[in-house]
Amino acid sequence: MDIEDKVNHLIKLLESSEYTIAFTGAGISAESGVPTFRGRGGLWEKFDPLKLATPEAFREDPRRVWEWYKWRMEVIAKAKPNPAHIVLAKLEEKGIVKAIITQNVDGLHQRAGSKNVIELHGNIWRARCTNCNYKTRLQEPPRKIPPKCPECNNPLRPDVVWFGEPLPRKAWEEALNEASKADLIIVVGTSGVVQPAAMIPVIVKYHGGKIVDINIEEDNYTNIADLFIKTKAGQVFKTLGEKLKLI
Repeated sequence: MDIEDKVNHLIKLLESSEYTIAFTGAGISAESGVPTFRGRGGLWEKFDPLKLATPEAFREDPRRVWEWYKWRMEVIAKAKPNPAHIVLAKLEEKGIVKAIITQNVDGLHQRAGSKNVIELHGNIWRARCTNCNYKTRLQEPPRKIPPKCPECNNPLRPDVVWFGEPLPRKAWEEALNEASKADLIIVVGTSGVVQPAAMIPVIVKYHGGKIVDINIEEDNYTNIADLFIKTKAGQVFKTLGEKLKLI
């Protein structure tokens, strides 16, 4: 099947679904200019995650960690939602997609207009105190690093999930609840290797639901997917949006 045939198949699955959710990873934002982590050209080819994305790395050198996050925030600030983000938001607006569960921290789903976004790995535009309960939303990359808590003067840290840390309990419980209700999950741009987030599509499948897997290369869901569309997400969703007259 060519892309158009596969999108037509996707539309039939959407039409027969009573509860559709989406599960997104770094690949959906790659077309917006946000670098992915894994795969060819990913950030972990150039940077050591143990020095930049662990609690130990932050305790050792909070300035170095914040320099890296500040650079990522600058990249993300210039990025714009692409057709995949936009059409998913339109599908949610129409009541077709009930929730978007994302591993991304860039906030592009919200900028595209999505409302029910469950962020499993946090958000790069939030920061929290390493000592007290203070949390804040950053409107721009911090000028002074590491930024300090206005209440206790201890360093703030990015409110994201680092290696070795558990997922936010509320977000994880919400994701599990959505996955248990869904009869269709659209998986976009994720390798399916980061646990426990990677279990979400598997849970949908376990409960008898179907998986649509959209990625530029085969991933951990390809073999269990009911429909695998091997191309860029932007192209798939642009075609889908046009066929459904959403864009």
